[in-house]
This record gives sequence, C-alpha cells and structure tokens, in this order.
Amino acid sequence: MEKKLYDDDAFYVEEKKYGLWQSHYPDGKGIITSLTEDECVRSTRWYLKAKQEGEFDKIEQKTYDSVGGGKL
Repeated sequence: MEKKLYDDDAFYVEEKKYGLWQSHYPDGKGIITSLTEDECVRSTRWYLKAKQEGEFDKIEQKTYDSVGGGKL
C-alpha cells in the first residue's frame, strides 16, 4: 500500500483495508485512523500541533466513582 509523506516527513498516511486511512510517525507507530485521506491528514496535523504546544498536558485527570445517583 502506498505511503504519502506530509509536513517535512513528520508523518505519513497510507490506505488500509476496507478503504480506511491511517497516519503513522516515521518509525511506523500509528497516530490516527480516519475514513478519508483528507480527514486523516487534517486530524493528524491538529493532533501533532496540539501535542507540540502542550495542550494535552493542560487536561485535568478526572476520576469517577461507581455510585449512581438515580432512584430505583
């Protein structure tokens, strides 16, 4: 299957089985899977930019208990 490199070889996308598209780091580790090539490229660019800017470090870890509040 054909690999297409983007953004100074920061990632590549390739078409997989069933017409899905997947982006990968240059070392082959997967990043995003999408239905179309354009959506895969767009989503991967957003993800890598957010990761580079530390957006995921700003997210708070939330925990939840298993107690429901509804009445039976």
